[in-house]
Amino acid sequence: MKRLIAPLAILVLVGVILVPSLAILSHTEEVKGNLDDCYVGVAFCGNTTAEAKLLVDRVKDYTNLLIIQSGPVSVNETSLNEICEYAIASNLDIIVFFGDLDPAIIANNTAKAWRSAWVNSAKPRWGDNLLGIYYYDEPGGMWIDTFSNETISPRLWKNLSNATYSSIAEKAVRQLRNDYGIVQMKNSSIPIIVSDYALYWFDYLGGYDTVLTEIAWNHSLAQDIALVRGAATLQNKDWGAMISWKYDQAPYLDSGEALYEQMTIAYQTGAKYVAIFNYPQMPDNPYGVMKDEHFEALEKFWNDAVNQRIIHGSIKAEAALVLPKDYGWGMRHQNDRIWGFWGPDEKSPVIWDQKNRLLSQYGYTLDIVYDDPAFPFTGKYNQIYFWNSSEPITG
Repeated sequence: MKRLIAPLAILVLVGVILVPSLAILSHTEEVKGNLDDCYVGVAFCGNTTAEAKLLVDRVKDYTNLLIIQSGPVSVNETSLNEICEYAIASNLDIIVFFGDLDPAIIANNTAKAWRSAWVNSAKPRWGDNLLGIYYYDEPGGMWIDTFSNETISPRLWKNLSNATYSSIAEKAVRQLRNDYGIVQMKNSSIPIIVSDYALYWFDYLGGYDTVLTEIAWNHSLAQDIALVRGAATLQNKDWGAMISWKYDQAPYLDSGEALYEQMTIAYQTGAKYVAIFNYPQMPDNPYGVMKDEHFEALEKFWNDAVNQRIIHGSIKAEAALVLPKDYGWGMRHQNDRIWGFWGPDEKSPVIWDQKNRLLSQYGYTLDIVYDDPAFPFTGKYNQIYFWNSSEPITG
């Protein structure tokens, strides 16, 4: 015969249930505090809801961010909403990718027509768990590498003989500022996020609130951090790091040990976002391109950050290199292009040598900024070096 549970027993049972729950909530708050408002996670770049849930289950205990950076999901409202709900229920905040929001493009595309309404209702629906919209991809890199091909961008090459660095800079910034999606998200108070590998300064000018520097290939990590942190500092924006490919074929990502070091440096130099670009989906790996060593590195980084064995923002900028205004040089190598249209000019070798000398001297305590009166650098750094002078001025 079943017996009724006495009231006291009920209270004890409730307490047993509630205490662990409260402990979990307390631990979550403690973790967020220890991370100093830094978001650590992975980019989901797979194809299906099931793949996304599998990835979330793998990382939810040692991340607080999921970037839903999937092309197929970005055209499937049902899948996107289900992934958002699952991630948030797993105590992760989210960033959502859209490739475009132009009504002229999406209106006649049933796979994209819902996007505008989704963005308009995003904040009321997802609240603070939605950290922002990842909009387009690599706009600065496009100017450097894609627009340099006149067969791809013939309109941009018209009347180029009359163009100047400043006129192209103004065009690039105006194009972004007037973009329908940028305007819509600004009006909806939704932060706008992107990752890039060049011209971060102009991404911010164009309206992005956060730029993630892509730690990829064999680029100089110190230089990329100097460029993105300098731009974010002077323009009062946020920045982060997206750990991306080292190789253009499998295994794509660097070793787990290298990823741990890169995440640690980004965190110590003040990145607000630290994420791993988990693309592509691999036929023999249900989690994407990340292997056990990468998940282990991510978990180790998380634990070290939470337990303050590494300190957020402990490496601060002490000096700044000031580039000429509107000088849109890629700076990846000596022969890199300027705004995609011009090769290096007479300033390039001078800047290259000055940049290398200062990076050697200051390492991760150097920022690289632009000479723009709208964003004064005085008072921000101990030492300031102009591109054409080896002698610093006091900040």
